[in-house]
This record gives sequence, structure tokens and C-alpha cells, in this order.
Amino acid sequence: MAYWLMKSEPEAFGIDDLQRVRVEPWDGIRNYQVRNMIRDEMKVGDMALFYHSNVKPAGVVGSMVIVRDPYPDDTAFMPEHKYYDPKSTPDNPRWYRVDVEFKAKFSHMVTLDELRQQPELNELAILRRGNRLSIVPVTPEQWDCILRLAQP
Repeated sequence: MAYWLMKSEPEAFGIDDLQRVRVEPWDGIRNYQVRNMIRDEMKVGDMALFYHSNVKPAGVVGSMVIVRDPYPDDTAFMPEHKYYDPKSTPDNPRWYRVDVEFKAKFSHMVTLDELRQQPELNELAILRRGNRLSIVPVTPEQWDCILRLAQP
């Protein structure tokens, strides 16, 4: 099993939305490095932290599990969709997604500032200067540390 941190802006799709719908495709990825992680590394059963980004405060708000192996993101094939990519076709897809299932909403948001204060999280990818990736791998030790921080 692998661990991930997946960012979403809560105005677009937040932890409350996932809790309400239970299972949702994680679509709209248009970064090749992230696409490669989804396509080549993510598997059913992997766990992910749900991170609210582009808000103040930003932070980890819950957890989810990958419940469907990577498959083509069909929003890329829809001309009317905001994630349309004319170079991506059903026969030669460029973009992939996975389905995620809600696991938990944390009673305490682990803020970006709290993450930065933990020495054991110094290598956490979202803390690296200039990192803008919407999905990053998390080590088992980092996962455990963040879950401890989320406990009230």
C-alpha cells in the first residue's frame, strides 16, 4: 500500500463534498508529473490525505482510500468541459484519474504551519519550496505523524 496527499480547493470540491457523495472520481489533473504518479503508481487500497489548498488556513482535513485503479479522465474528451484537451482522445488518452472513497473527516485540521513545525515532516513534498504539485507521495512515517497531529 502507498500513501498520498491530494490537494483540492474546498470551494471546488472539499472534504464535506466527499463525505456527502462517499465516492468520487479525482479528475482534472493536468500536470504530467502528477499524471504519471496516478497512472503508474496509484493502486486500489492506497490511502490518501485530503488537503484543502488555496484557503487560509490550508491544511489536511481528512482521509480517503483509492477504490478504483487509474483510468482515462474522460473530461479531457468533452469540448464543453473546463478540463478539455483536444490532444487527448479515447484511443490515446493523455490524462488519468482514480476514484476515491471518503474515510474520515478530522476533528482538527492539521494546518500547513503545524506541518512545518514537525521535524519528522521536513522531507514532506508539499513543504518543499516551489512545490505546486496537487498530489504527492507520503511515507508511512509521515502518514502516521500527520494522523497523530489530527487527533484532538
